[in-house]
Amino acid sequence: MSGGTALMLMMKAGVLRPARVVSLSKLGLSQIEVNDGALRIGAMATLRSLETSPALKGWPVIVKTLRTLANVRVRNVATVGGALAHGDPHMDLPPVLVALGAKAAIAGPKGTRMLAVEHLITGYLETALAAGELVTHVEIPTLGSRGAAYLKCTTRSADDWPAVGVAVVMDGAKADIVVSAATDRPTRIDSAEAVEGLQIESDLHGSAAYKKQLLRVYIKRAIDEARKPVH
Repeated sequence: MSGGTALMLMMKAGVLRPARVVSLSKLGLSQIEVNDGALRIGAMATLRSLETSPALKGWPVIVKTLRTLANVRVRNVATVGGALAHGDPHMDLPPVLVALGAKAAIAGPKGTRMLAVEHLITGYLETALAAGELVTHVEIPTLGSRGAAYLKCTTRSADDWPAVGVAVVMDGAKADIVVSAATDRPTRIDSAEAVEGLQIESDLHGSAAYKKQLLRVYIKRAIDEARKPVH
């Protein structure tokens, strides 16, 4: 158990009945630091500690994303590692990390390995983590002169699960676009036109046709936002 925000809900609903729950809080995995220009975030760092960390100065898109992620009570206990290991496509942070080119460090009985966050989440509530493996930290390359933005559309309050999420990183005229919530995992596409080929399922947040239209609108808005100079 890291933050326990998802785990406890699943246990209360009877979806998960573990024989034993082990806290990861004493593994020393909560540090947030910059090494050689790259941001390193421990898997046990809470979303709130990440939101308020001075180390995030060079990655303002992460701070802006976290400010509208759930609410401050959740962010006080939810962890970065949990946001990745749970594999929920409605999470705000994973698409941003994918667009930024982040990698996850994974430790297990067979040793350690690095895996792009893009390949870590493999489907709805599914990841590439093998039995006994843990995410220990996340490494994010320097943003440099690139612009970045994350926008989402929620059907109720601003802190609700998004109907769609769009993360964009601009490198000159080139846009790295990652969509989420409407798909079963953070999904990279090369243009707004590529939305037509996505497999989108209807849910309580909207029909597939409605979500496709939202994606067309929000991709353009996110690209425009990522092009704005950072003050």
